[in-house]
Amino acid sequence: MRAPQKSCYAPPRESATQQIVSGFHDMSTRALRLIDPETAHHAALLGLRSGLGPRARADRYPRLRTTLAGLDLPNPIGMAAGFDKNCEAPDALLASGFGFVECGTVTPRAQEGNPRPRIFRLSEDRAVINRLGFNNKGLDEFADRLSARAGRGGIVGANVGANKDSADRAADYVLGMGKVWGHAAYVTANISSPNTPGLRGLQERGALEELLGRMREARVALEAAHGRRPLFLKVAPDLDESAIDDIGDLALQFGLDALIVSNTTIQRPPHLTSDNREETGGLSGQPLFQISTHALRLFTQKLAGRLPLIGVGGVESGATALAKLRAGASAVQLYSALVYQGPGLVARMLDELDGLLAAEGVDSVSEIVGVEAR
Repeated sequence: MRAPQKSCYAPPRESATQQIVSGFHDMSTRALRLIDPETAHHAALLGLRSGLGPRARADRYPRLRTTLAGLDLPNPIGMAAGFDKNCEAPDALLASGFGFVECGTVTPRAQEGNPRPRIFRLSEDRAVINRLGFNNKGLDEFADRLSARAGRGGIVGANVGANKDSADRAADYVLGMGKVWGHAAYVTANISSPNTPGLRGLQERGALEELLGRMREARVALEAAHGRRPLFLKVAPDLDESAIDDIGDLALQFGLDALIVSNTTIQRPPHLTSDNREETGGLSGQPLFQISTHALRLFTQKLAGRLPLIGVGGVESGATALAKLRAGASAVQLYSALVYQGPGLVARMLDELDGLLAAEGVDSVSEIVGVEAR
């Protein structure tokens, strides 16, 4: 990496057409914030499926091209799981500029999730609390949609989980892997949602050792039938250093390809001001940034470059994406920021991140990964 240079970067000026389109999306975002959050979410998905989403080239900036666990990404900004639970709009999301998209979490059987209301905006804090509880239409419908995009470009991953009433949660993850393996670019096991009782217990050493052992056994057969896929694990930000050590050790022992750090938090930072701050559920958005980035740094120190990390939590700008990369992430994911900044955020972040890297004299995003720990 070359010595930092003084920045003369300015965001590209939009054409008249781009300004009109941006204005439409901004108005749509403001309108969606006036209605119930879950209804707004469904409306946003419908708009994407109808072709009303923004358009931005994911490979616009050569400097942002990178690799993650053997996957070639046009840029390191991904769509986090939770937005497109049923794999309804991955191609529209890719068309908006995301370098990769993660659909799910999907469980073997369809389930309704927790009672409504279960999503709460904390507008003053640029945050969201959700207690959805893995609501989704089940593996069969998800896998059908995923398989229907065979032959199309773009990196689309599948995030799998366990049913709330499952008698054998490890078996649910194995079943999920089997259903999506032949169609997904990668598979993530989500063991860190706070909204399914007992699920986070799978992060404890004994339970995780059993789960990863069964997943590894299933993976051998799946790879023989369908070829290799990267296998990721999504963890919580609310882990102590002992748990981080255990998870890091087991991730290496059982041949995982990356860790996603992190899911939502059960913490409630004292600076929250919204009336909804005491709602039960997982907190995401801007207040999660410091918490999740601290966990990311601890995993970076533990793994010392032996396993890629994906940074999630409070990513809302090129600057916050850069901070995650510096802390050790090879790529980042976002979701909650779209609630407040709209679907055009991805294109703006790509512009900003490329400009920030140019200002530092960096020719490739990979040069900046983990510089804080070097």
